[in-house]
Amino acid sequence: MRNDKFLRSVFLFVFITTFLTAYSASASASAARGWGSNRGWQGSSTGGSTGSSTGGSTGSSTGGSTGAQAGIWRPAPRTTWNWQLTGNINTSVKATMYDIDLFDAPQDVINTLHAQGKIVICYMEVGGWENWRPDANQFPASVKGRSNGWPGEKWIDIRQIDKIGPIMQARMDLAVSKHCDGIEPDLDDGYSNNTGFPLTYQDQINYNRWLAAEAHARNLSIGLKNDPEQASDLAGDFDWALDEECHQYSECNLLLPFISAGKAVFNAEYTGDPARFCPQSNNDGFSTLKLPLALDGSFRVDCLTQ
Repeated sequence: MRNDKFLRSVFLFVFITTFLTAYSASASASAARGWGSNRGWQGSSTGGSTGSSTGGSTGSSTGGSTGAQAGIWRPAPRTTWNWQLTGNINTSVKATMYDIDLFDAPQDVINTLHAQGKIVICYMEVGGWENWRPDANQFPASVKGRSNGWPGEKWIDIRQIDKIGPIMQARMDLAVSKHCDGIEPDLDDGYSNNTGFPLTYQDQINYNRWLAAEAHARNLSIGLKNDPEQASDLAGDFDWALDEECHQYSECNLLLPFISAGKAVFNAEYTGDPARFCPQSNNDGFSTLKLPLALDGSFRVDCLTQ
């Protein structure tokens, strides 16, 4: 999921600010976990590319695997990566995989990254409705649930695959047409949130397996996003995992089934000292970055180089 970890931080900030200014202690926040795509950037357009167009082809020599042209991309543990969803994409980062927005990333950026031999993963939301997306009017009212905490966004009823399935298939088809090597499916853990629908653990398993099958039918790689509680059941269906702040929330161990299966675990931390979490991350075989919450490329610390 994409909103709750961030909302924890927001609620904590509001609580502290209120306490200091009003000298009263009467606030508490209860959010579940992770803010998934990490976008306080919603609706913004990702324009152009920056940096060298001839940068390293695969970056670090650790990890990695062949590109989609040789089959579905299934990266090994310790594969290097870069995650930027906002701003002008810096194409000069030495990393095997780039994760960028499906709708907003210009085609020339994807082409430039491929020319450098990089894998391109395209972000798309699979568990929520965003009112600014070009296909927003295709979501019937019956599938829209509660707000997920972001203006213009709502959870969707993943049980109604007959209604949302064609929309997700069209998004995957767009990924194919833009030559993405795979997709990052955000909000694939609605069952653990207050969506407005009585979603169960099994509902989520069914939907996530459907997503994986649809992606693979298109020769697209797909990762399990912010759903560590289901990692043991889904590691065989997904090609890699992506989590946010698994060290911050002490949930990294739940993702070890991917490592045991020889598949990469990508993790992003937004707070904390890399000197504290990188040793454990490296020992586990994870690919952990410290990144800005806006995912705007303003800084990047790679644990694999520490």
